[in-house]
Amino acid sequence: MDFESNSWIWERLCYYPRLFGGVMLTAALLGVSTSYFTGLSVPTLPHLLPNLSILRKKKRGKKRIRVYMDGCFDLMHYGHANAIRQAKALGDELVVGVVSDEEIVANKGPPVLCMEERLALVSGLKWVDEVIPNAPYAITEDFMNRLFNEHKIDYIIHGDDPCLLPDGTDAYALAKQAGRYKQIRRTEGVSSTDIVGRILSSAKSISQDTTKASLPEDDNMKSVYAEEKIVKIDQISRFLPTSRRIVQFSNGKGPGPNARVVYIDGAFDLFHAGHVEILRSARQLGDFLLVGVYTDQTVSELRGYQYPLMNLHERSLSVLACRYVDEVIIGAPWEVTQDMVTTFNISVVVHGTISERNSSTGERQDPYAVPKNMGIFQVIESPKDITTTSVAQRIIANHEIYVKRNTKKEASEKKYYAEKQYVSGD
Repeated sequence: MDFESNSWIWERLCYYPRLFGGVMLTAALLGVSTSYFTGLSVPTLPHLLPNLSILRKKKRGKKRIRVYMDGCFDLMHYGHANAIRQAKALGDELVVGVVSDEEIVANKGPPVLCMEERLALVSGLKWVDEVIPNAPYAITEDFMNRLFNEHKIDYIIHGDDPCLLPDGTDAYALAKQAGRYKQIRRTEGVSSTDIVGRILSSAKSISQDTTKASLPEDDNMKSVYAEEKIVKIDQISRFLPTSRRIVQFSNGKGPGPNARVVYIDGAFDLFHAGHVEILRSARQLGDFLLVGVYTDQTVSELRGYQYPLMNLHERSLSVLACRYVDEVIIGAPWEVTQDMVTTFNISVVVHGTISERNSSTGERQDPYAVPKNMGIFQVIESPKDITTTSVAQRIIANHEIYVKRNTKKEASEKKYYAEKQYVSGD
């Protein structure tokens, strides 16, 4: 009896899919022949199921989405890092273009950091897969075709804040016209303009203090000056930290049971290429890099009241965004204690050869006395001699240029905050 003459049986079996599935699975498991079903010639199980090898090939052959984002990335901060994190979430692979020094000069004025330093910062972010150096400031037709054809880019990403050329036109107009443009949210509370403003404000405070120091003053005046300093520090940042943002930046993984945990601590203020390179060197000494970020109070005591330029949570996010960092202690103590070593199962404590401390820190107790006595302390050569102070000095040395540039940008920033409405997104 052929299959068609028993179609009523087939239809009833199909009407009860669970029963049919159970019967066929049982038949397959027991190795029962289909001839067992009284003359019913039913297709064998392999013919009823899709070809799994074809499915595997299809899964393997699924096209990975490649997205492109560019920027100057001058004075890299957690806002840049969050933009790159959001861009990576829109695809599988993220290619980042770093705008050339010449293009920045032509469109915005002189950059604070050179190309080499900005490349180190961008390459050091955990969400970046590839980097294109010397990218153009505007997406030209030639460069867009190069992105699509050579780099196999599917979408070009930028933030929701406008990016205008000197002539007032949109730098991403061509990408939008091509239908290959996607947008992400601006990160609230920070910008490169804001950070330059903090540095200029800090330099002004030091200058005013030098003037005041030459004048006689009583205890009441000293108290007034101290209060002024605290107010300036409190008003410097608009950043409002949330647990969600910290989770977004975190790896969310602890060390393995036999992992070699490396610990390094510091201020990590105004996160720069020197920080990236010393963290890379530290990570190479073990399996898990734990980074301690000092409190604002500790940094002020070490460096002076005008520091830190970035507050504790801002500095912690910048460190967390680094691909070489596994975990961060937010508000680490100045001294590495026996309890810390035990709690975090620290195998080695390291410190770089380049660090910034004022003369008063010489009177403080050695913060590494415990790990030194335990024989787990190691000094590693700092790959770069760049420091927070040296970066700030570049801005102060070109004070007039940056004041003029910031005056124009601060006006638009104030307008933004004056007209600001609820912002949702990542």
